[in-house]
Amino acid sequence: MERKSTAVAGPVLEVKNLSVSFRMYDRGLEQYDLKVISNLNLDVRPGEIVAVAGSSGSGKSLLAHAVMGLLPENASVEGEISYGGKLLEQKDMERLRGKEFALVPQSVTFLDPSMKVGPQVTGPRPSRERRQRQREVFDRFHLAEAVDRLYPFQLSGGMARRVLVSTAVLSGASLILADEPTPGMDLEMALEALQCFRELADEGRAVVLITHDIDLAFQVADRVAVFYAGTTVETAPSGDFLRGPEALRHPYSKALWNALPQNGFQPVPGFQPYAKALPKGCLYAPRCPWRTEECGGEIPMRELRGGMVRCIHAT
Repeated sequence: MERKSTAVAGPVLEVKNLSVSFRMYDRGLEQYDLKVISNLNLDVRPGEIVAVAGSSGSGKSLLAHAVMGLLPENASVEGEISYGGKLLEQKDMERLRGKEFALVPQSVTFLDPSMKVGPQVTGPRPSRERRQRQREVFDRFHLAEAVDRLYPFQLSGGMARRVLVSTAVLSGASLILADEPTPGMDLEMALEALQCFRELADEGRAVVLITHDIDLAFQVADRVAVFYAGTTVETAPSGDFLRGPEALRHPYSKALWNALPQNGFQPVPGFQPYAKALPKGCLYAPRCPWRTEECGGEIPMRELRGGMVRCIHAT
């Protein structure tokens, strides 16, 4: 059943034409800039979950790190990242993260190895109410009371991910960026974690859910943004992905749907291009059955059938 979004206000987070490059060194120590994200667009509103789908290397995690201001020193950023309509600078991101922004990182190494789990979730000197809330969240994720006193190395991978999700649930942040929060969890726990994000959105939070478990994400998300080779190729209501490829707009979105296990694991010839050797125009054109000569030109995002698509042939 298609969800009807409760989001009505302006975007909490709006990303416009985001490009991220890294200063790299070639043979002979020659420097060059490797652009790994280009012209990426995304927005999420209060009360909404936007799931971000795409293959590895498509820029999903880099988007989260750019929003949080966690890119390394050799990165350069172009484009706009706005929070509540205000354009953000690096100092704003540093001020907001951990308060207005919460990240569920992809790697469990983000947990401090020298600190027990309990204080990492509740923070130093927590109130009685916060400790009680933490216990309720841990109970929900089947984390025993003894887990509070364990160090991260004593946790299984699935337990560590549940701890990270618990931290975001308790954060009180207006914007939650969940980067692959469910790997290592069994199906029951993965669904429970996604339901937690759904409840946070229903309370008015904005959630960006980056995931490879897109068939599960379709069940809780309001919209789905599809990334390919560092850019957004389609944004559509999640119901379109539940209906099937005929409801989708971009040929890559259709291919992604057909590649899901329940849809036959149908492969597409070719590979996602390396950032140093991107084709001109449409980045998907070398693999696309619709490609024409016009695909070598500039391909902007455009509105189509209640969504957005970066394809001149989509109808």
